[in-house]
Amino acid sequence: MAKRRKEAETEETGQENPIRVAMIGAGGRATSAHYPSLKALKGVEMVAVSELSEQRMADAAERFGIPGQYSDYRQMIEKEKPDAVYAIMPPHHLYDIAATVMEAGCHLFIEKPPAMTTEQTRQMALIAQKHKVLTGVTFQRRFAPVIRHGKERCEKRGAVHSAVATFYKNAVGGAPYYRGAIDILTSDAIHAVDTLRYLCGGEVASVASDVRREGATHTNIYLALVKFSSGATGVLLTNWMTGRRIFSVEIHSPGISVFGDPEEGGRVFADNKDEPVEVLDPFRLGGSDDTWRAYGAYDINRHFIDCVRDGEQPETCFEDAVKTMELVDLIYQSQI
Repeated sequence: MAKRRKEAETEETGQENPIRVAMIGAGGRATSAHYPSLKALKGVEMVAVSELSEQRMADAAERFGIPGQYSDYRQMIEKEKPDAVYAIMPPHHLYDIAATVMEAGCHLFIEKPPAMTTEQTRQMALIAQKHKVLTGVTFQRRFAPVIRHGKERCEKRGAVHSAVATFYKNAVGGAPYYRGAIDILTSDAIHAVDTLRYLCGGEVASVASDVRREGATHTNIYLALVKFSSGATGVLLTNWMTGRRIFSVEIHSPGISVFGDPEEGGRVFADNKDEPVEVLDPFRLGGSDDTWRAYGAYDINRHFIDCVRDGEQPETCFEDAVKTMELVDLIYQSQI
């Protein structure tokens, strides 16, 4: 099962023993990002899919060449004995399925947020530890080539001393997520929260925030100043009442700065020069015109599969996801 270490060659040369992956969920997010990423990875075999909608399941199986189709995911796991399971679904439907998968000894990869609450995420991490399985959460922004490369470029000059993570959307008059089952910060703007943690490093030391409702029945503006034990200061700007959708970052190290957007590209400035010393093209850095490669979905999936192959805990494992969820909580609890 999933607990055994795979003796295999590298992705570039192929592998003798493929990682067997079973999929739970065949909705839009799964089939637009995770399925094509796994299909593109050498040494991965998508052996089966389980989905409540028979039509979606059949379409995904045909499109991605998946032989097994199951209405019951537990039967799928028992029969197919996958090494890893992808459970891609809304967060309020996830917990029992995730727990069952891990108790069956399968490594598990899920979408963000990892759970409805921090305590649920912590309990999931404990289940993973008990059953010795590897886990991952799709915080793919930290794997987006523009952000990843930009941070590495800055750190060649020294530690990041300040960073900004911005996530804006135009949702004027919009309804709450999943009919109000979960808030925006935990469900979606958490991408920026996790990215800020990645950019600044260390542990959260203190938070000052402003959270409010603007023209809505639910909170839709989340602004925060976060001090990290690394010495870096992070600024979170998440707002669903703006003119358009933008996800962007600023990364600052001594004498160098990156202003980047994983979807639109970025620029590196250094030494007080007006012109950028490097222009970051997300598609060139991602090596493809496919958006799921340029935006980080391929890289985080590759990271998870590599970790399963090598028996190493992924960067965005449940234990790390607890820290992102805790920062979400602190943003609510630390309002000025």
